Amino acid sequence: MSRICEVSGKAGLVGNQVSHSNRKKLIKQMPNLQAKRFYVPEEDRWVTIRVSTAGIRTITKRGIYAVVQELGI
Repeated sequence: MSRICEVSGKAGLVGNQVSHSNRKKLIKQMPNLQAKRFYVPEEDRWVTIRVSTAGIRTITKRGIYAVVQELGI
């Protein structure tokens, strides 16, 4: 399973960790993903979504039903 948020589409970034002596080490920065269950009262069912914490804030703001319709789940 890929590490991509289903709501916002956030994925990992690749960059350099630079030390004080300016040596570079390649690192990956992954999004904070959570497997979260949401109840959709309009459809009377539970939906499990792999979503980042920023995606959870989006769902709180817009509503789960609007997000589920947009995703086509």
